[in-house]
Amino acid sequence: MYELICVAIMCLVTYIPRALPIAFFHREIKSEFIKSFLFYVPYAVMASLTFPSILYCTNNHYTAICGSITAIILSCFKVKMIIVVIISVAVVFLTQFVF
Repeated sequence: MYELICVAIMCLVTYIPRALPIAFFHREIKSEFIKSFLFYVPYAVMASLTFPSILYCTNNHYTAICGSITAIILSCFKVKMIIVVIISVAVVFLTQFVF
């Protein structure tokens, strides 16, 4: 019974944030500020979820920081995502020998 109650609560918690915008916003959002804010929300959430994991994925913070900086620099040059991942992992692997 406890598991069923937990599943029901999780369903409500995940359904409400998806249903409320549909219920309240019937027409298109015309404010450029709100549109630009909503455009960057997924990126900010993804970064806040993944960045702590990046720092603790290795036993050494220096290797994680080197990999993160490499990924940021490559992303600024609009390199494809798979290339960024491969090169960043290689940098972490190589810097483990140094640090």
